[in-house]
Amino acid sequence: MGLLLFTLTACKNSSVSNEDILERTEKSPEIIWGVKYDTRLFGMMNVSTGEVEGFDIDIAKEITKQMLGEDAKATFVEVTSKTRIPLLKNGNIDAIIATMTITEERKEQVDFSDVYFDAGQSLLVKKGSKINGVADLNSNTTVLAVKGSTSAINIREHAPDAKILELENYAEAFTALQSGQGDAMTTDNAILLGMADENPNYTLVGGNFTNEPYGIAINKEQEAFLTAVNQALEEMHKNGTYDKVYNKWFPDSTDGKVQ
Repeated sequence: MGLLLFTLTACKNSSVSNEDILERTEKSPEIIWGVKYDTRLFGMMNVSTGEVEGFDIDIAKEITKQMLGEDAKATFVEVTSKTRIPLLKNGNIDAIIATMTITEERKEQVDFSDVYFDAGQSLLVKKGSKINGVADLNSNTTVLAVKGSTSAINIREHAPDAKILELENYAEAFTALQSGQGDAMTTDNAILLGMADENPNYTLVGGNFTNEPYGIAINKEQEAFLTAVNQALEEMHKNGTYDKVYNKWFPDSTDGKVQ
C-alpha cells in the first residue's frame, strides 16, 4: 500500500511539473510564486496583517496582472535558498522570485527571466563618512564582513590594502559598524539596503563592485511561460510600473534599479 501511494504521488508530481504553465494560467488566471518571507524590502511577512510584502512581491503581482488581467491571482508560497529549486522542479510553484542571482550553475537546472534587480556587492557606511567607494579603502580602513562569505573574498580582491574584520553574521557585523570597530560593512546591496532602511543614519556608497543580477527562475521546457514573463517585465518598464514599484521600496536609492 505504501509503495502504491508513493508511486501515485510521484506520478502526480511528475504530471504537475510537466504541465504547460502558460496554458493552465490562461484557463485559470493564477500564478503560484515562490517567495521569501524573511528578507527585508524584498519579501517579508508582516505579522500584523498576515501578508507577505516587498519588492519581489509587488513585481510578481504586477507581472501576474500584465499577463492575465486585473482580476488574476498571484499566490505566494514561502521558499528558502535551499527549498526554492526543489519546489519549482516538483511543480509546487510556477516561478521563483526570491532574491535569486542568475548564475551559470543554476542555469543548468532552471531558466531565468531577464534581470529585474541589478544586485551586487556594495558598501554601507555611516552618513558623513569620508568613504565614498571601494577606491577609498586603504591600510587605514577596516571593512566588516561575514566569515566564510564571498563578500570577504571579493573585498580582498578589490581593496587588498584594507583591513578585514570578519564576524559571524550580518547582525554582528552591523553592530560592529555602529560601535566603530569598522569603517564600512560589505555584502550584497539588497541586504545593505534593508539595513539602511531600518537605520537612516547609514547609507550605501560607491555603487556595486560585483555583478550578481536577480532573475525570476522558471522550470525547463516552459519556454512559452518564460517568454510571457519577459514580455510582462518589458511592458512594466514601458508603462512606468517598474519604476513605480522600485520607488515605493527604494525611494532614496538607484542601487539595483534596472534601466
